Amino acid sequence: MRKLLIVDDEPIEREGMQAILHKAYPELEIKQAKNGKVAVEMAGEFKPELILMDIMMPGMNGLEAVEQISADHPDIKFVMVTAFDMFDYARQAIKLGVKDYLLKPSKASEIVATVGKVLKQSEIEQNSLATSKFQQEAMQNALTLVETDVVTQLLFDHVHEVHIDMLVEMLDIRSTNEKFVMVILLPSGSEKYYSAIKDKVRQTGSGWVGALYGRQLPIIVFRQPDKSFRSQVIFLANEILSIAKKSNLVEGWFIGIGNVCDSLDQIRQSYQESLIATMDTTRPVKYRFYSDVPALNPISDGQEAKQLEKQFFEQIRLGQWEQVRVRVMDLTHRYENEGAILLQTQQRVLELLWITTRVMSEMGIETDAPFYSFQAQDYRQLRAETEHLLGQMQQSYVEHYDQVEVDKIHQIKQYIFDHSHEDISLDALGRKVDLSPIYISKMFKEKLGINYIDFLTECRIEKAKKLLSDPEKSLKEITFEVGYHEPNYFSKVFKKMCSVSPKEYRNSLLGKKD
Repeated sequence: MRKLLIVDDEPIEREGMQAILHKAYPELEIKQAKNGKVAVEMAGEFKPELILMDIMMPGMNGLEAVEQISADHPDIKFVMVTAFDMFDYARQAIKLGVKDYLLKPSKASEIVATVGKVLKQSEIEQNSLATSKFQQEAMQNALTLVETDVVTQLLFDHVHEVHIDMLVEMLDIRSTNEKFVMVILLPSGSEKYYSAIKDKVRQTGSGWVGALYGRQLPIIVFRQPDKSFRSQVIFLANEILSIAKKSNLVEGWFIGIGNVCDSLDQIRQSYQESLIATMDTTRPVKYRFYSDVPALNPISDGQEAKQLEKQFFEQIRLGQWEQVRVRVMDLTHRYENEGAILLQTQQRVLELLWITTRVMSEMGIETDAPFYSFQAQDYRQLRAETEHLLGQMQQSYVEHYDQVEVDKIHQIKQYIFDHSHEDISLDALGRKVDLSPIYISKMFKEKLGINYIDFLTECRIEKAKKLLSDPEKSLKEITFEVGYHEPNYFSKVFKKMCSVSPKEYRNSLLGKKD
C-alpha cells in the first residue's frame, strides 16, 4: 500500500487535507504529524512514500525536518505547504530537492493534482529502479556464465579472438599478467559445494571458476603482487578445504596447482600441470604444487617434457590412441634403456595411465581406474599388461562416442538457435543433451569447423539483423531480445561480425543517411 504523511501544526489543515486526498486516492494510507519533530520520528516507522510538509511550525520547522528525514530516508518525496508570504522559503525547499509546493489556501483540485503528479513521478522512479535491479541481476547471471565459459574455452578449446578480450573485459575480477590454474578434486556427490567454493574464490577477488566436470573443478587464479606465489596458493587452498572440514568430509578432496604463466595463451599448460599434481591424492597435505612432482620423464629437459605432456593431453582428447600408445611405450623403452628398476618404471607408467583416465573423465567418459593385476617380472610382461590397460581405455572411449546419436549435432544446433536469446553456457548445454561441455566444443570444431561461442554469436547477430529492420524497436530492446545484457557490448560484437555498427546497418536497411 502506498503511504502519505501530512505534517502541519494546525489540526484543521491536516484534517481538511486528509479528507480531500482520501476521496481522490482511496488506496492511499494517510497519517498525520503535528510538527516537524513528530514527523522525523514517524518517518522511520511509517515509511511514507510522500510527505506534505508545512514550512512554518513551532520548534523544528519544515525545512529542518526535510533535511533530517532526507538524510536517513533519501527515497521519500516532499511537497512543501506554505502561505503566500513564505514563497521564498518554498523556492529554497525546491532547490533542496523538494518535488513541489502548495500555497495556503489551495483549491482541492490543486492539492489532488500536485499530489497525483508527485506520486506518478515516484511510481516511474520505482519502476525504473525495479527494471534496473532486474537488469543488474540478469547481468550478474550472465557474467557467471561468461566466467565458466571463458575458463572452459581457455583450458579446453581455442576462443576466437573476436570474443576473448571482450569476454574478459566483462568479468568483474581484475586479471593480472601472471596467472596459474588450480584443479580441485571433489568426492562423488559434492556438487552441492560448488557455490560455496565459488564464493570463497570470489571473496579473494583473484580467480575465475570453471564448470564442474565429473569430480574436477578448474580455477584460473591471478597472481597477487603483494604475496608470494606459495603463500597465495596455500591461503586459497586452505580456504577451499575449510568447506570440506566444516562438513567433516575432507576425504576425497585434493587440490593440484600448476606453474605460473605470463599469458592466457599459456594457461592450458598450467592446467595440465595442475592435473599432474593431483596424481597422488593419498598425501597428508591435501594440495600439491606441480613443481614438487618428480618429472615423469627425467631424460627430457624441462621444455621438451612440457611439450610432450601437452601433446599427450591433446592426443587423449582427440582419441588418437595409436599416438597415445606410442607415447606410453616410448617412456617404457627409455626407462629400460637407462637400466631403471622395473618397479620404478611400472609406477611411472601407471601414473601416465592414471592421467589418461583423468583426462577421459573430464570429457565425461567413465572408465575403470588402471592398475596392474600383478608385479611384472620383466619389461616384456610390463609392456603386454600396459597394452591391455590401454586397450580397455580405448574401448571405453569408442563405446562412449558410439552412443552419441548421429543427429546430436543437429539437436545442439537447433537448441542454440531456438534459445540463443537466453544465457546458454557450455555446461548448461551439456546437461541438456547429456554430453560433456568439452566434447560439445570438440564436436563443433571437428564437425562444423567453428567454435561454439562463434556459432552462438552468429545466431544472435542474425536475429539482431531481422529485428533492426523494425524502426520501432530501440537498440536497447534488441540488445536484450537477442541475449545480450549491455548495449555497448552488443554493438562491439555486431560491428566486429558485420563491419558496421547496428545503427549503420539499420540506416542501410531503411535507406537513411547518417
